[in-house]
Amino acid sequence: MPRQASPEEFLATVLELPADRRRIVAIVGAPGAGKSTFADWLCEAVNERRPGTAAVLPMDGFHFDDMVLDMRGHRPRKGAPHTFDTGGLAALLKRLSEDHEGEIAVPVFDRAIEIARAGARIIGPEIRTVIFEGNYLLLDDPAWAPLRAYFDLSAMLVVPEEELRRRLTERWIGYGLSGEALTAKLDGNDLLNMKTVLERSVPPDVQIVAD
Repeated sequence: MPRQASPEEFLATVLELPADRRRIVAIVGAPGAGKSTFADWLCEAVNERRPGTAAVLPMDGFHFDDMVLDMRGHRPRKGAPHTFDTGGLAALLKRLSEDHEGEIAVPVFDRAIEIARAGARIIGPEIRTVIFEGNYLLLDDPAWAPLRAYFDLSAMLVVPEEELRRRLTERWIGYGLSGEALTAKLDGNDLLNMKTVLERSVPPDVQIVAD
């Protein structure tokens, strides 16, 4: 059973990790759980104590491009586990973990255009704590399982399913969706992905109970 911790308690755990090499901290949660917000907060908190040593790496930068998804017939399920380049993720985590290079460019997903931008963020040698955030980082699946070998610490955000549904609905209403388009986006994709994370993830090291 994973231990539960508040955000502040988890921050203390991150700061206690060995400082002799770069550390990779995985932040996991279902869609709508607040992973990006929490990862940004954690990064800022680490940098307040150790300036310039932490950076966020979002999993979403490894979405397959829409051209690939259209060719495979996967565009309606964009954001599902099979729509990500897990091999590319593993290769990047290996580079970061080995810590032999100078600057490493990483892709970042641009929500304004729903496309990943290559080389949109730089992780330099001064970064000792990489905060890796995404839905499927603990998924019990052969394509995703190899990523776990690179995690020094993992945490899952605990949010009630009803609250996740509310947040996801508000998110897409904010993007202008309504009626059948909203229902299709939620029932045909987001809620399926939510259940995948909640039901098929292996236990994290820590569960984060947060607002």
